[in-house]
Amino acid sequence: MKIEALISAAVVAAVKECYGQDVPQAMVQLQKTKAEFEGNLTLVVFPFLKMSRLKPEDTAQQLGDYLAAHCQVVQSFNVVKGFLNLVIAPAAWIGLLNRIDNDPHFGLKTVHEQSPLVMVEYSSPNTNKPLHLGHVRNNLLGWSLSKIMEANGNRVVKTNIVNDRGIHICKSMLAWQKWGNGATPESTGKKGDHLIGDYYVAFDQHYRAELAELTAKLKAEGMTDEEAEKRAKEESPLMKEAHDMLVRWEQGDEEVRALWRKMNDWVYQGFDETYKAMGVGFDKIYYESETYLEGKAKVEEGLAKGLFFRKPDGSVWADLSNEGLDQKLLLRADGTSVYMTQDIGTAALRFKDYPIDQMIYVVGNEQNYHFQVLSILLDRLGFKWGKELVHFSYGMVELPNGKMKSREGTVVDADDLMEEMVSAARRTSEELGKFADMTESERNEIARIVGLGALKYFILKVDARKNMLFNPEESIDFNGNTGPFIQYTYARIRSIMRKAEAEGIVLPTVLPDTLPLNEKEVQIIQKLNSFEAVIEQAGKDYSPSGIANYCYELTKDFNQFYHDYSILNAESIEAKTLRLALAKNVAKTIKNGMSLLGIEVPERM
Repeated sequence: MKIEALISAAVVAAVKECYGQDVPQAMVQLQKTKAEFEGNLTLVVFPFLKMSRLKPEDTAQQLGDYLAAHCQVVQSFNVVKGFLNLVIAPAAWIGLLNRIDNDPHFGLKTVHEQSPLVMVEYSSPNTNKPLHLGHVRNNLLGWSLSKIMEANGNRVVKTNIVNDRGIHICKSMLAWQKWGNGATPESTGKKGDHLIGDYYVAFDQHYRAELAELTAKLKAEGMTDEEAEKRAKEESPLMKEAHDMLVRWEQGDEEVRALWRKMNDWVYQGFDETYKAMGVGFDKIYYESETYLEGKAKVEEGLAKGLFFRKPDGSVWADLSNEGLDQKLLLRADGTSVYMTQDIGTAALRFKDYPIDQMIYVVGNEQNYHFQVLSILLDRLGFKWGKELVHFSYGMVELPNGKMKSREGTVVDADDLMEEMVSAARRTSEELGKFADMTESERNEIARIVGLGALKYFILKVDARKNMLFNPEESIDFNGNTGPFIQYTYARIRSIMRKAEAEGIVLPTVLPDTLPLNEKEVQIIQKLNSFEAVIEQAGKDYSPSGIANYCYELTKDFNQFYHDYSILNAESIEAKTLRLALAKNVAKTIKNGMSLLGIEVPERM
């Protein structure tokens, strides 16, 4: 039984014994003792004052006397006003370390067939361009959140919705037709998503040039700047061609559909390479081209039930005024769907495919209103999880040189970014002399692990709700709150354990509870013990940053301990045994924690 649970049960018994009152364990508030006071855990006494009818100090003294006499894990105590500071017995800490040591999946709850099913949607790319830095944050958050929900005992389905239809797709298709000269990924040597992205940019460049020419002509005919710009957009031949292609796609024109399938296949092959390099994946992928018709059907069904209404022009709307919102368009006058309709259709298909208990959408904060409306509409349509859907809303990520724009070709490409991070990790490792005595393949693998670890950690350590500035140079630092710092500590511990093994040291299966403990060692065990609570809180808060910052704090504490105390040259065999067991479990916890962030840790660096 955990130390906190033993103390909580003893406090409940103390209140019953001293004051004749039955209280729930949830009423017992235990927290880590502040550094300036003696003790390890502190009991907050104020909830029990009405029962004791005593001063806070006297109540704390009375409860402390009971715990010292009846709870074997409490060695001593001291009272500071309404706070009872408890000193935990050394044997209890050793027992806790044994529990941690004998659990290879420490901190991670077991998932079984009856566990709640959580679906997490992330990535959501468009098939007219490659993944960029914004997608990197989305994918890393989605993957990590999936791992955290699973660690909290949930079955998890990782899902992606691919935006594979619409005017933006037709723009890149039309540009390829006009200026592609039959280019393919094979003929150009480019990844398919990069090739198609080039034509999306090309469309925008030609469109801007066309608008400038039309606007100048119309202004010469006497129109104002505003009138000329508006008319130019309305009369743009290029945009009319793109819209015509979209209509033909909607009508099932085989020529357009064949081109669409071919170009999308190129993009999917490119996406798969990027996802693999990033270390993320999905259990199920949905496509808008397959969900939008389902969405239209659901809207028509809602219309028939009186949930929605049709305007004179034929468009279908939802009236959300009772929820303090406005009216929301669901089907245009020409019968075509909007994003909201597609999301309703995707939800309907998912609900058919899986018995979803909770649905989490990982989407940027610019879509906050969209998901507020979607939740209301899904609830109206009868989806049991509609009202409780979670929009995991995150802020934008930028580089020091500013924002990114896909149409202008100024995005930070995900493939280029990952490649540069791996190269930077290799350069930094070579400069620090960390690649001595390694083969070329080992150097490449460690550079990959460290480079991607630096990227992932730097992004995930930031509160997801905040906008962030990604600084590649800062992220690759081997000191401070960075991925490489944590990875290097893990590799250092593994090196210590290999040396111990070479010396013939074998740790006992169960550590004797008579091993000596100093204050720093107790702090490390207490920090390890908090890992389970950190995971639980990260699941409640949907917060990968909570895991990241715990890993950093644990790493920092261990490095300070390692600086102050020798492990392999400890003063006694008992101290050496204890410290090796501590180091082993710090490494295990770092590995488990970093895995929840999708970050690998190398055995050597």
